[in-house]
Amino acid sequence: MTVYALLLRPGTNRVYSKNAADLNAAELAVVNAGMLRGALHSVEPTVIGGVDYVRFEADDDLGTSEVGHISNLSSAFALFRIIEDTSFVPVPLTPMAYLDDDLLTIMRYKGKTNEQFTKLLFNVTLAASAHATDWPGRRLRVLDPVCGRGTSLNQGLAYGFDVDGIEIDRTAYDAYRTFFVTWLKDKRFKHQATAMPLRRDGKVAGRRVEIVFARDKDEYKADDVQRMRLVNDDTTQAGEHYRKPVFDLVVGDLPYGVQHASRAHPNSPTRDPRLLVEGALRGWTGAMKPGAALGLSFNAKVLERAELVEILHARGLVPVEHEASFEHRVDHAITRDLVVAVKPAQLV
Repeated sequence: MTVYALLLRPGTNRVYSKNAADLNAAELAVVNAGMLRGALHSVEPTVIGGVDYVRFEADDDLGTSEVGHISNLSSAFALFRIIEDTSFVPVPLTPMAYLDDDLLTIMRYKGKTNEQFTKLLFNVTLAASAHATDWPGRRLRVLDPVCGRGTSLNQGLAYGFDVDGIEIDRTAYDAYRTFFVTWLKDKRFKHQATAMPLRRDGKVAGRRVEIVFARDKDEYKADDVQRMRLVNDDTTQAGEHYRKPVFDLVVGDLPYGVQHASRAHPNSPTRDPRLLVEGALRGWTGAMKPGAALGLSFNAKVLERAELVEILHARGLVPVEHEASFEHRVDHAITRDLVVAVKPAQLV
């Protein structure tokens, strides 16, 4: 039996850092059950020398694939193999970093979801998807149907995915589009942006943009490109934009029902996460491939977990039960949790 200790990345968010060890132990347990097929044992948070770690055991030394999955954990900073409880031998991490991480960290604004939690939500949802084993051999496609200013989209891009986002607020749509194009220019990435109005009933109802890019000219010429598609529209209209099942993952951070909710649309169901999910879920699931996973984070003070699970189950999705809890405090008005569900093959 080989013992390992995962050192957690120092967090800039003080409140989130207090929960990081428990959250990452829960995240690793999910990744272990899915992608690692139970290769790890006794996964638990621990304190060594006054520092938080996640400790776990393996029957044999970790292989390249196992280290790769562990490297992608949301707060992974360094990994050590422990010998006789006294010696720490570093194990080099190999995280998937298709793009520079400043894509995730540069943009700052009120109400932004913590980047580490966004990555955790991605990892837990990916672990439940039947298409997870296709990656990185195939470029997966992910939808964030409530994308705000693009934190989840950026995480998907960093993983090398193609990403689609729907955002009702025009200010947020414009901010993310401008940011991403500027970022591509600063990186000198070859890219092309195509924007067009979104019409409904003969009127302009919103905007849409598709940005195709590659890290260099050779990739672009070889059509080894990534795509970012962004729609400025109500997410309840998702079925209008995606009429076929194309997504391997759907990942979203539902509105928390507090001050940074969608104030520009006071009568929109996007202010109420329960109404939003009920109104939009048919469109979301219709765009998911069979076996695709849906991961939603939410404010448990506004929407109870059991209620959200029931809504997903009533739509025909299969909620995934996790032994460990992901519930944690964000501030006095927000206690955040997440739910993951899978689209069965027979659901249309």
